[in-house]
Amino acid sequence: MHENRFMLVITVILSAVVSGCATVQFANNPCLVTSNAAGQEPGFRRISVSQYVDKMKAGWIGQMAGVGWGGPTEFDWCGEIIPEDKMPKWRPGRINQFRQDDIYVEMTFLRTLEVYGLDASIRQAGIDFANSGYDLWHANRAGRTNLRNGIAPPDSGHPKFNSHADDIDYQIEADYAGLISPGLPNSGIRLGEVFGRLMNYGDGLYGGQFVAGMYAEAFFETNMEKVVRTALRCVPKGSQYHECIGDVLKWYKRYPDNWQKTWRLVEQKYNDNPDYRRFSCEKGDFNIDAKINGAYIVIGLLYGKGDPDETTIISTRCGQDSDCNPSNAAGVLFTSIGFSKLPDRFTSALKEESKFSHTPYNFPMLVDVCAKLARDVVLKEGGRVEIDKNGCEIFVIPVREPNPSELEQCWEPGPASNSRFTKEERGKIAIPGTVRLFDGKTFSGWEGDLDWFRIEDGAIVAGSLEKEIPHNFFLCTTKEYENFELWLEAKLTGEDANAGIQFRSRRVPNDHEVSGYQADMGGESGDYNVVWGSLYDESRRNRMLATADEDELAKVLRPDDWNEYIIRCEEEGIQLWINGYETVGYDEKDEEIPWEGIIGLQIHGGPPAEAWYRNIRILEF
Repeated sequence: MHENRFMLVITVILSAVVSGCATVQFANNPCLVTSNAAGQEPGFRRISVSQYVDKMKAGWIGQMAGVGWGGPTEFDWCGEIIPEDKMPKWRPGRINQFRQDDIYVEMTFLRTLEVYGLDASIRQAGIDFANSGYDLWHANRAGRTNLRNGIAPPDSGHPKFNSHADDIDYQIEADYAGLISPGLPNSGIRLGEVFGRLMNYGDGLYGGQFVAGMYAEAFFETNMEKVVRTALRCVPKGSQYHECIGDVLKWYKRYPDNWQKTWRLVEQKYNDNPDYRRFSCEKGDFNIDAKINGAYIVIGLLYGKGDPDETTIISTRCGQDSDCNPSNAAGVLFTSIGFSKLPDRFTSALKEESKFSHTPYNFPMLVDVCAKLARDVVLKEGGRVEIDKNGCEIFVIPVREPNPSELEQCWEPGPASNSRFTKEERGKIAIPGTVRLFDGKTFSGWEGDLDWFRIEDGAIVAGSLEKEIPHNFFLCTTKEYENFELWLEAKLTGEDANAGIQFRSRRVPNDHEVSGYQADMGGESGDYNVVWGSLYDESRRNRMLATADEDELAKVLRPDDWNEYIIRCEEEGIQLWINGYETVGYDEKDEEIPWEGIIGLQIHGGPPAEAWYRNIRILEF
């Protein structure tokens, strides 16, 4: 009897939420009236499920409005305020940001929670993120590259492996964590320890946990200064992120009507002072550090004084990542307002049935998933669900003091955990768009002197253990590649064996040589004790361009066995990995060096030796 009534209530509520006529229905919905004042219980806060959903739905609308409004300005103004006359005008159609990465990336995390539950492991989260098919940048891209290369979380976000660990990325996408954690900041912190660790560390992680904390509080508080102060307790004291947000609050008190004065103070300390950019991926006016962009979110929330337009405009005009920051700011503010109370200009043109790119969700499905996860979060955090006299479901939520993550700093990090995916876990990573360059059976797509190349046990074998190798031989692709990530396994046999993988290369006319970059393989060579993982310029500049750290390489290299080699080329940037360890990060300075070329498998001339290559796959960008 009670169970049937319970399910009926859920069905009615979700029907009202998902319906395109939700605004009309909400206007006459008694469950939208907050229950916090009635039946107050010490140590708990109350919100009807209908009101929770109304506010959560508004939070997503706020994100879409902020990123849509600020999008045309992104990174066009770095280190300067966007002029008032350059601020785009709001149009209702801007709300439909279904193809915006600042919105859909975080839905990968929601999907993991939907499929595996709130106790989804950080390793499962890493596998799911590795399998994502969208373009990424900065900490997200570095983290996902690490995951795809076998570096499991939390090391995928550790500064040892991720030079962008203090960047803004998890801060951009942490909205989901607060939107499913009404009044429960520790849930947002915990989710950051799972999903934020995929790509960030230290202040980069804290920024996301701070954003989640603001959303969590916005379900119960409309004063944005109180929201910010409450969320700041989610960030460990002593961190530069905590200091930055504390400074903005202090300067807001000092200059409550002059946001541009506060902006200038932020600029002087957190952009111009190198002590606060110690792990910034770039040191110039471009600044994607989590701290300064977090300050811009807060400036919008404080000086916007509860007005949706002013909040979004001010956060945008602060510049730098001027679509992500207003997206966070508007998302938090809109959550406090609720969908049913939003101005019509933010909801009237919403195309609810459109799918968010790279997700299974349209807008109603997204709302439904968040509502289900929020119920699980409330129960997991010690809350409960009651039904009041009107038949309305009520979340009864315990008040808990935030318990921040441990204090850590990217420029002085703690030790990495040496976490690596198992062979079974790596088998679950199937990167969309990856193409096999070698089918394991034929030389289709390759050309070279087949007297020195054969196929054995599904591998290409170069050279011979029976006779001297008269000179270098190369088996090359018939197709050229420019920006890509190449995976393969390789091993060497024979005394003093030497070989390598050519890329962005050319065959030298009327010669056996190939000219271009080479990911080197071998033991002692010239001045080097080992050349595995080093970058050589073959038959062009004829010198090492970058070398691996021999001590670090020795920890991962398997000299007489298969080693996984990964080569990533994107514009002027080249990165090499051996068995998950990044050996080289190199930027080409010579603008005359071409970015496109063939891929080649080498056996070096000299004593009898063989180089084996297998599982050759490529992902073009």
